[in-house]
Amino acid sequence: MGPSEWAVPGQVGVGPWPGGRPGWPRDERYDPELLEHGDARNVVDAYRYWRRDAVAADLARRAHPFHVAIENFGHDHNIGTVVRTANAFAAAGVHIVGRKRWNRRGAMVTDRYLRVHHHGDVAALADFADAHGLAVVAVDNTPGAARIETARLPRDCMLLFGQEGPGVTGEARAAAALTVSIAQFGSTRSINAGVAAGIAMHTWIRQHADLNTAW
Repeated sequence: MGPSEWAVPGQVGVGPWPGGRPGWPRDERYDPELLEHGDARNVVDAYRYWRRDAVAADLARRAHPFHVAIENFGHDHNIGTVVRTANAFAAAGVHIVGRKRWNRRGAMVTDRYLRVHHHGDVAALADFADAHGLAVVAVDNTPGAARIETARLPRDCMLLFGQEGPGVTGEARAAAALTVSIAQFGSTRSINAGVAAGIAMHTWIRQHADLNTAW
């Protein structure tokens, strides 16, 4: 049996390790506090009872070679959602451009398990991308953008998103090797930035990820 079979209906997460201390696993990745009191965190079964740093280290080992960046010049409330989705798709890192402070509520504490970088401006972000061999791909509904549904995303890349409303800044578009847009068929000019980020990340997953490594 595993953690999923130990869950009690209506209970968040899992309770203490069955059988008590004598049956605890000896692997150092496990957290004695969680083994004793239970694990109510929002983590997959494979990480139940693991220490936070052990989860983060394993995610870093399994990370895909794409990063996610979002501009934060207006304190966008979508950033937390972007971070949570980046965690779900095992992005190698998340980059906040502009304001260092951002609303973490939507991240659901997933920012504790992956590397979150901060850059004061787009130039600093571009320098990071260049130093790490990442092609910057701006995601924005602008004239001349390639359709993400038919474009081939670079394997080693940084997906860059703008803020809700104004979208990607001109400086960011100038720094991008490629700009892609998401096909829309309704009356609204743009879709939610958090939703757009999820679509773009999943496009990368469909093109490059080994689905046999998914949970």
